[in-house]
Amino acid sequence: MTPADEVTVHQLLGRIAYFHTLFIEPALALAGAPDPNKTCCNHQGPAEPRQPEVGTTLANTAWAVLDEIATTLGESLRPCPHFDHRCCATCRIATSGAAIAQAWTATELRFYDRPPAAAPLREACRTAAATRLTRVFAQQYGTNCSALTQAETADIGTLPDSDQLPLTGELLALWQDPLAATRSPVVSWLNHCTDLNDIHRVLQQRGTTK
Repeated sequence: MTPADEVTVHQLLGRIAYFHTLFIEPALALAGAPDPNKTCCNHQGPAEPRQPEVGTTLANTAWAVLDEIATTLGESLRPCPHFDHRCCATCRIATSGAAIAQAWTATELRFYDRPPAAAPLREACRTAAATRLTRVFAQQYGTNCSALTQAETADIGTLPDSDQLPLTGELLALWQDPLAATRSPVVSWLNHCTDLNDIHRVLQQRGTTK
């Protein structure tokens, strides 16, 4: 990954943090009972950790913001049962990304007066975010773990787009191929909004919500 690519990744991570703080956190909706937590690959068995750890690879990077956000998301987060600095950094990115996508989906649906996300939509968003974020993280830091073998199995049509759930849709679109120069998935009108009320009004004017 080139220095310019790293700058792009850092900018996109900053956009997640900015949108979460500005839009999601004040209206946060936590939904769904937690599934059993999966053990990260560094804690699967008696052997010494095989993958770069959270404490050495993740803690002092821009990616740590995902971990910080995810720890505030209650049942949306399904962390490794051990959840310490020795956890696999890549696995942590996967669980954090999944939690953020689920929380954003639930929050947007509730705020726009829509029914809660059905299980297929919730899991599709979780899986897509986890897969896309870990792929970029692994490319930047040269890591490899079981989280990278998880395929994005959901039909792409299952995922929300920016006309349905602007924040979640943009999140998923931005990380689908963030270093491709030919794609521009940023939803520019979001830059002129200050809260979810503003976003809701735009959707109402476009007839895409109540």
